[in-house]
Amino acid sequence: MYKSVKPITITLPLELIAQLDSLAKESGKKKTSIVSEALEMYLDFNDIKVAQSRLKDKNIKADDFFKELGV
Repeated sequence: MYKSVKPITITLPLELIAQLDSLAKESGKKKTSIVSEALEMYLDFNDIKVAQSRLKDKNIKADDFFKELGV
């Protein structure tokens, strides 16, 4: 996990809080752990979407890609 952490305050809809409470109780995980894991997954998903968008903007041949890298 992370070596350093910083507490933050967020505001969530009551229904999300209820679902989070229920999931934490059922899974035995801390709410912080669940939210952290969910945020990591969202950020990874967003990275993929950005990468896909960039691929649509610029398609280059593999040879040209490696040439740009100096390989």
